[in-house]
Amino acid sequence: MMNRRRFMAITAAVLAAPVQAAETVWNGTGFGASLGLRLVGATTAQSAHALRRVKAELSRLDAIFSLHRDSALTRLNRDGRLTFPQDDLLQVLHLSAAVHRATGGVFDPTVQPLYRALAGGGDISAARSVIGFGRVQVSASEIRLDRGQALTLNGIAQGWAADRIAVILRSEGFDRALIDMGEIAALGQHPDGRAWTAAITDPEGRRIDLAALTDRALSTSSPMGTMIGAGHPHILGPQGETARWTTVSVSAPQAALADALSTAFCLLDRAGIESTLARFPDSRLEVACGNSTSQG
Repeated sequence: MMNRRRFMAITAAVLAAPVQAAETVWNGTGFGASLGLRLVGATTAQSAHALRRVKAELSRLDAIFSLHRDSALTRLNRDGRLTFPQDDLLQVLHLSAAVHRATGGVFDPTVQPLYRALAGGGDISAARSVIGFGRVQVSASEIRLDRGQALTLNGIAQGWAADRIAVILRSEGFDRALIDMGEIAALGQHPDGRAWTAAITDPEGRRIDLAALTDRALSTSSPMGTMIGAGHPHILGPQGETARWTTVSVSAPQAALADALSTAFCLLDRAGIESTLARFPDSRLEVACGNSTSQG
């Protein structure tokens, strides 16, 4: 679903480590992304059952959030309204609204028309004129967009999917597991009793730092990791904000929150990042490095 901005690698201590007894390591695809799972303390039958549930959940979420197939989101963008939206979509929009407010509007899912204009050589001024997440009306009975608006949830939905997988694994009795969808969600501890360790890398794959994760998620964003149109970074400032960092990594209790914050922080200065983190005290900036001169 989301061919976008992920530059994290799990270290040799994690998925690449030798598999111990009663462990399952699985690598595949789901939700339009590469997916890696490590399940600790699982029999073959338990792992197989859990993986079937994970794959079904990813298919369900793709039918809600995808921009590349018929989905709830594409129908909303096409029609400008969606009646009786799924709870997942409502919850993601509510979290998006919280991050939108906390970042002073920098995190804004209504940049989708701007993305289209930049990618296809459209009218950029017209695209910017319809941006404004505050104009989106959200209720349990209906989501309504303002005229000309369209949403992208690529800065949060992949994290939401990682969180949903974590819920499934916990319900299956796994209290130690690692989920890697670009966003990384760690359940419990590594089999040797320490925290899971994830490497934070830049777009060229060079390791910048390590993050220790226990019941915590990690998201890393790089504006220049994917370019659109005539060399525009794919993380877009709603009002033309310039990407300030080449790589940003954030950890949080939920992968969706880490995902949204790492996206927004690419466009914020240090003061803006610190102000936003004060609104989400359980979140932490792991890395903000490089000075990006890209124009959004």
